[in-house]
Amino acid sequence: MNELEQRVAELNKLLHEYGHAYYVMDNPVVPDSVYDQLLHELIELEAQNPSLIYPDSPTQRVGGTVLAGFEKVEHTTRMLSLSNAFNEEDLRDFDRKIREAIGEQVSYVCELKIDGLAIALRYENGVFMQGATRGDGSVGEDITANLKTIKAIPLRLNEPVTIEVRGEAYMPKSSFDALNARRAEQGEELFANPRNAAAGSLRQLDPKIAASRNLSTFIYSVGGDAEQYGINGHDEMLSYLQALGFKTNNERLACASIDDVLAYIEKWTAARPHLPYEIDGIVIKVDSFAQQDELGFTAKSPRWAIAYKFPAEEVMTTLFDIELTVGRTGVVTPTAILAPVQVAGTTVQRASLHNEDLIREKDIRLGDTVIIRKAGDIIPEVVSVVLDQRPEGTTPYEMPSHCIACDSELVRIEGEVALRCVNPACAAQLAEGIKHFVSRNAMNIDGLGEKVVEQLLREQYIADVADLYTLEVEPLLALERMGQKSATNLVEAIDKSKTNSLERLLFGLGIRHVGEKAAKILAAEFETIDALREATMEQLIAIHEIGDKMADSIIAYFDNDDVGHLLEKLQQAGVNMTFTGKKVDASNIDSFFAGKTVVLTGKLTQLTRNEAKAKLEALGATVAGSVSKKTDLVVAGEDAGSKLAKAEQLGIEVWDEARLVEQFA
Repeated sequence: MNELEQRVAELNKLLHEYGHAYYVMDNPVVPDSVYDQLLHELIELEAQNPSLIYPDSPTQRVGGTVLAGFEKVEHTTRMLSLSNAFNEEDLRDFDRKIREAIGEQVSYVCELKIDGLAIALRYENGVFMQGATRGDGSVGEDITANLKTIKAIPLRLNEPVTIEVRGEAYMPKSSFDALNARRAEQGEELFANPRNAAAGSLRQLDPKIAASRNLSTFIYSVGGDAEQYGINGHDEMLSYLQALGFKTNNERLACASIDDVLAYIEKWTAARPHLPYEIDGIVIKVDSFAQQDELGFTAKSPRWAIAYKFPAEEVMTTLFDIELTVGRTGVVTPTAILAPVQVAGTTVQRASLHNEDLIREKDIRLGDTVIIRKAGDIIPEVVSVVLDQRPEGTTPYEMPSHCIACDSELVRIEGEVALRCVNPACAAQLAEGIKHFVSRNAMNIDGLGEKVVEQLLREQYIADVADLYTLEVEPLLALERMGQKSATNLVEAIDKSKTNSLERLLFGLGIRHVGEKAAKILAAEFETIDALREATMEQLIAIHEIGDKMADSIIAYFDNDDVGHLLEKLQQAGVNMTFTGKKVDASNIDSFFAGKTVVLTGKLTQLTRNEAKAKLEALGATVAGSVSKKTDLVVAGEDAGSKLAKAEQLGIEVWDEARLVEQFA
């Protein structure tokens, strides 16, 4: 290495160290003028010698060329959301369920819930390669160029590890105030809050805009199995991430009991305004990874974690009217129509009233002054009535006895608070059901927007979702704003949807409690709709993610004669009713691994975790994330922890990595 190369390498090293101390540790070790002088020297040397520009050079943070758009990124493991708690009762119920499942020996880790944008960062041999948004949890957007501008994100780690981490990108309060001050001076619309500003900054196609916004991050988890790095608990993992060079939140606390958790929440509820960044709650996680594995997941969230949401900002306004809507399951939902008012940074004109019981309990009347807030800082709801401001002559609000859409009598099903229309031919339910059926995550039929669906029903072109497949171009031309091209495109989109894999159809049918993920699980497990229709309660609940409530709903749905008739119509129309997604047919593979459930644990040295998983799946194996009685084989790398111990306890066969690689040969 010549003298010039040595100086460039030295400048890179010094600037990384000084930047880490300033932006990650909040502990500057040199004056800003020294950092700026060294950075300027490096910029000049790189300009004169472009071959010496390292991919992780601090000069690469300023933002490059404008992007044409954002590519989609499929996450290696799903980025799940957390279930919410809003009070002490919710938290104690969470704690009770945890202890009933795994015993009394449990500890928690509490962390501040940063109000920002969830991100995933991927490193190869310690070098930052890709960053993505959460998206729908399975697929996000590649925002690597924008994330590189955030100085708290290391471009090179302190160890050459291959790892994916998850965290939150946020805008500090000082950056938010400065940004809005600049926008006010330029006559631009102000951002409502730091969260919106951060999200907007990271979705700019010009990275220089993100670079100018002074964002930061906190990293809080590893994507995939953290035990492969010799880590056995969440608190230990956060320390490991910090040692790698990531910025983690030092305000976390290990708690031995739910009372300690509540004390932590009380402290930060009071101290929240004094933080230099916005938080909207507290995240509580079971510390032990072994216990996390034992508790597992629901279809939407981990059972071992919960997010406590702070009480929301409350404001007063006037309730003018109550609007009723009928959903696709027949539930009648009342919504308050309000005088516009600012709540948590946005203008609110409508708020949820939930159900008849709430209206009666709070004695909500037309013309009342009411207090509203955003539940979880998101959904506006009416909290209470200001009785001393009630106008004279008001009367209690009465819910209708008959459906506003079809005039059928409304009923209350035992055990439910909702008022429901049970008429299967109800026009409102039908409209909402069709809108759901054609939506992007269901059958994904372009051109069938809300107004088109309503026209089709009004003109009696369709009576159910199966009738969509009988539509032809010429009759559609009679609809409003429907030209030849639009009608042709619509019919082609409907025809194309016939080939969708089974999971889209299952989700589109709107079976109660069956969301998008559960639909995928059911489709992959049963493969045909006929097999699912014949499934027993025992078969359904044997699937890890399917609980009693969902299983009951599935059985009840397929027992309905009207559903059977609808499925026959769909089948006759040529709609695919089999699973055509990615699933290896182990029965057709001559391999030791065919049909086996394999768990990888510990640190692999000859293969990456993703390489091992891909090879196993190609040979017919199912690679699971936790050890159970259904596990056939555990492959244990270096520093294998609780999963290895559980495998030995259950008498499951265990291999080392060398034996796995030998089997692949």
